[in-house]
Amino acid sequence: MPALWIAHVTVTDADAYGKYAELAGPAIAKHGGTFVARGGRFVQLEGNERPRNVVAKFPSVDAAVECYHSAEYQEALSHARGASERELMVVETSE
Repeated sequence: MPALWIAHVTVTDADAYGKYAELAGPAIAKHGGTFVARGGRFVQLEGNERPRNVVAKFPSVDAAVECYHSAEYQEALSHARGASERELMVVETSE
C-alpha cells in the first residue's frame, strides 16, 4: 500500500536548510517518492503551527522508511539538523 511522508517544519537557518532541500529531493525520488505538497499555502486548524509543510507519496511505508535511513537522505538531513525544528511521520494510505 502507498504511504505518505509528512513533514512539519520551522526553518531557523535558511541557507543550511536550502542545502538540505537541494539534497533531499533527489534522495526521495531515488526511493520512489514524489512530492504532493511542498511548502504551499496551508490553514492550521489544531495543534502547533509549522510554516513549512511537505508531503511526499511513496510506494510503501517500507520504501519511505528505507529512504529516511539511506546514506543520501542522512547526508541531506545533516544540513537540516540545527537549521530547523521538524516533525516527520510516515502514514500508510488506503489507496
